[in-house]
Amino acid sequence: MDPECARLLPALCAVLADPRQPVADDTCLEKLLDWFKAVTEAGSSLLLLQEHPCLVELLFHVLKPQDLSSRILSFALRLAGIFAAQENCFQFLQQGELLPGLFGEPGPLGAAAWAAPSVRSGWIQGLHSLAQHPSALRFLADSGAVDTIFSLQGDPSLFVASAAGQLLVRVLDLALRGPAEGRVCPQAWDWPACARKVVCHLEDCLRSEATPRVTQALHVLTTTFGHCRGLWTQGLWARLSPLVARLLEKDPVPAPHALVDLLLGVARSPVLSSDPGLWETAAQALSRLSPTQAGPLAAGILKLQDCPQALRIQAFSILLQPLAHVLEATAQAPGTPRLLEGAAGDLMAVDTFPPSRSACVGLLCSALAHLELLQPLVGVARPASALAAGPAAGTDAPSPPQPQRPSPWPQAPLLAAVVTILRFCNGSAAPSSEAGGRLCAMLVGCVRVQRAALDFLGVLSQGLGPQELVTQVFAILLEYLVSPDSSPTVLKKAFQATLRWLLSSATPPGCCDLEPYAQLVLGELLAVLQKRLCSPCWEVRDSGLEFLTQMTRHWGGQGSFRQALLGSEVPELTRQLLQDPESYVRASAVAAVGQLSSWGLLTAPSSPEHPAVPQKTPLEELLLVLTTDSEGFPRRAVMRVFTEWLRDGYADVAEDPEQSVAPVLRAASRDLDWEVRVQGLELALVFLEQLLGPRGPSTAAPPGALTQALQALCRVQLFEFAFRSLFDCDRPVAQKSCDLLLFLKAKATPSGSQQEVGDGPNVASVEAALRRWQAGEQGQPLGELAPEAVLAVLRSMDLEALRDTLAESSDHVERSPQSLLQDMLATVGVLGDNEADCY
Repeated sequence: MDPECARLLPALCAVLADPRQPVADDTCLEKLLDWFKAVTEAGSSLLLLQEHPCLVELLFHVLKPQDLSSRILSFALRLAGIFAAQENCFQFLQQGELLPGLFGEPGPLGAAAWAAPSVRSGWIQGLHSLAQHPSALRFLADSGAVDTIFSLQGDPSLFVASAAGQLLVRVLDLALRGPAEGRVCPQAWDWPACARKVVCHLEDCLRSEATPRVTQALHVLTTTFGHCRGLWTQGLWARLSPLVARLLEKDPVPAPHALVDLLLGVARSPVLSSDPGLWETAAQALSRLSPTQAGPLAAGILKLQDCPQALRIQAFSILLQPLAHVLEATAQAPGTPRLLEGAAGDLMAVDTFPPSRSACVGLLCSALAHLELLQPLVGVARPASALAAGPAAGTDAPSPPQPQRPSPWPQAPLLAAVVTILRFCNGSAAPSSEAGGRLCAMLVGCVRVQRAALDFLGVLSQGLGPQELVTQVFAILLEYLVSPDSSPTVLKKAFQATLRWLLSSATPPGCCDLEPYAQLVLGELLAVLQKRLCSPCWEVRDSGLEFLTQMTRHWGGQGSFRQALLGSEVPELTRQLLQDPESYVRASAVAAVGQLSSWGLLTAPSSPEHPAVPQKTPLEELLLVLTTDSEGFPRRAVMRVFTEWLRDGYADVAEDPEQSVAPVLRAASRDLDWEVRVQGLELALVFLEQLLGPRGPSTAAPPGALTQALQALCRVQLFEFAFRSLFDCDRPVAQKSCDLLLFLKAKATPSGSQQEVGDGPNVASVEAALRRWQAGEQGQPLGELAPEAVLAVLRSMDLEALRDTLAESSDHVERSPQSLLQDMLATVGVLGDNEADCY
C-alpha cells in the first residue's frame, strides 16, 4: 500500500465507524471497495490486516449496537468478504469470531438493520466474495447461511433476489468443484452435504405448484449451466432433467420464459449438449408452448450446430407458422407456394392465433425479427425455381457456424407473406375468411408491425424471387412511400428497404446499371422523393435526403438515373434545404449536395425559355454553411464533405486544392465545436498526404518536395491550427493534432537520422508562443512562418511523449487511492483544504 494511503487510513476508518459523521456517498464507498479488492488481489490480505489493525477495528466496531447507517454496514460486510476470500485471512477473522458476528444470527440477520435492502445485498455480496475455498464452504453450512440464501430468493427487492440466486450458483460450484476434479463425475450420494442441500432445495422448487418458486429454481439452473463447466454439471442435469421435463406436462406450463432460457443454456453447454434427452425435451417444449413463448426457443435452436435435423425443421416451422397463417387468411393466387407444404395439421389453427391485438402484434414482430437474423446468410441470389427445389449439390458456399439458415429457404412464400402483412397494415389486403377479417382489423395502421415487416422485406432483397413477386414488392414499397398515413419512422424504413431492393436488382450483381423494371420504378421514386422533400415534417425531409444521398452514391454515374434526376426538381429542392429550419435536415442536405456535386448533378438545365440563373458553386455554398450555421451538425457534415471531396479528387477542389482548403481550415480552426476542429485536422492530414505521400512506414520526403509542401502548409496556415490544437481543452482535438505533426515529423526526418535545417529567425518566438498556449494564454497568433522554423520546432518537441500523455485517462490522477482518501476525509473536515483533491 502507498505510504500516504497508509497514513490516511486510520483517520478514514475512524470516520466510517463514527455514526455522527456524514458518510461519503455510495460512489466513494464503491471506489474504496474496488481499491481494497485490487490491493488484496495483488498481495496478502492477512498481511494487510496485520499491518493496518484499524481495518479489523472497523469491522469489530460495526458489530457493536449503535446507530450506524445501512450503507456503512453494507460496506463492512462486503469489505469483510473481500478480505476473507483468502483462506489464511479467513481463518484469522474466524478465530476472532468476527465472521459469525457479521454473517450469522448475532449480526445484522437478527437486527433491525436487516430490513434495509442494501444490508441484505451487502450480506450476499460479502458471502459471494468469501466463497472461494473449502473453509468458506464449511462456514456456510455450519452458520445456517444457506437457508437464509434460500429465503432471500423470494426477497421483495429484485436486486437482492437476483444476487441470492447467483450466490446459490457460487455455493453449488464451490461444493462440487473439488469432488469433480477427477475424470469421473461423482454420484449424487458422494456430493458434499452443502451441495445436497442446495440440490434438494432446487428439486422442491421444481415440484412446487407456486410459479415464483419454479422460476427461482430455473433461473439458478440457467446460471449454473451457463457459467459452470465442470463434469459435475452432467450429474446435476441427469438428476434434475426429469423434473424439468415434467413441467411441460402441466397446463399451463409454469414459467415458460425461464424454461426456454434454461433449455437453451443447457443446449449451449459443451458438457451437456450431447445428452439425447435434452433434444427430446426441447421438441416437447416446442409443441407444448404457445407460439409466442416457443419463438425464442425455436430461434435459439437454429443457432446450434449439433442440433438434430428433425428438431431444426420443427423449430423453423414454429417461426414460419405466424406468416403461414397470414397467407392462409388471404386469397392466394393458384400456384403460390405455401410456407408449410401439406401442413393442414401443422398450420397454426385459427383458434390458437392470438385473439388480442397486442398478442398478435407481438407474435408477428418476434417471428419477423427471428427470421431476419437467419436471412443475412444468403449468398449470391439464385432464381426462385432453384430456391423452391432446394440447393444443388456443391453449389452453396459453406455457411458460417451460427446461425444456421434452414435449407431450402422458402424465399418466394416469405416474400408473399411479408407483402401480405404490409397490405393488412395499410388496409389494402383482401381477407378470404372471418379470421382474415379479424387479422386485418388488428393490424391496420399498426406502426410496430409495419416497421418489422419493412426491415425483414429489406433483408429478403438478398435472395430476390420470381419477377411477379419483385413487382409486388416495389408496388407495396411505393404505396407506403406515397401514402399520407405512413408515419415518419415507417417512411424511413420504406426508404431503406427500397434502396436495398434497388441495389439487389442491379444487372449483373454489383453493376451500376438498374434492370429495366427498376428503371421504370425510378421515375415514380423521384416523384415521391420530390414530394417528401417538401413535407412539413422534418423527419420525413431528413429521410428523403438520406435516401437521395445513398441513391446518388450508387447510381450517380448511371445514365438513366442522371437523366431522371436532372429532369426533376430534386437537385434544386436539395439546395434549398441547406436553409432548412431544422439542423438535422441541413446536415443531411449538406451530405446530399456533396454527393450530387461529386457526380455533376447540381447543374441546373437551361433553355432559351428558362436560362440558367447564376448560382454559387457547391463549394461556396458549403463554405457559407460552415461559417454561418449556428448548429454543429451541419458544420460537421460540411467538414466530412470537404474531406471526401479532397480525398476523391472532386473537380472543383482538385483544380486548386490549396485555394480550396485554406478557407475551410481557417473556419474549422476557429469553430467552437470540437468535432468540427477534429474534422478540420483530418482534412489537413489528407491534404498533407497528397503533398508528401500516404501514412505508413516512415520514409522521408525528397528535400524539394518537402520544401514545397511546407511552403504550401504555411500558406494555408496549417501550423497555426495544428500547434494551437496541441493544447486544445478537448482531448480528441489534441490527439488528432499530435498525429498530424508526428506524421509530418516522420516525413521531414527519417528514423535514425537528423536532417540539418538551420533555425529561422522566428524559432524562439514560436516556442515562446507554444509555451504561452500551453499555459492557457491563447491570444497572440504565430503569424507567418518559415519552413525552416517549422522543422526546427518539430525537432525540438517531444511529440511522442505528448501522444502517450494524451492517451492516458484525463482523471488518472484524480482516481488515485490517495486522492479518494483525501476527498473522503476532507468532506468531514478531517483534512485541511490544501490537502484535499476534490473533483
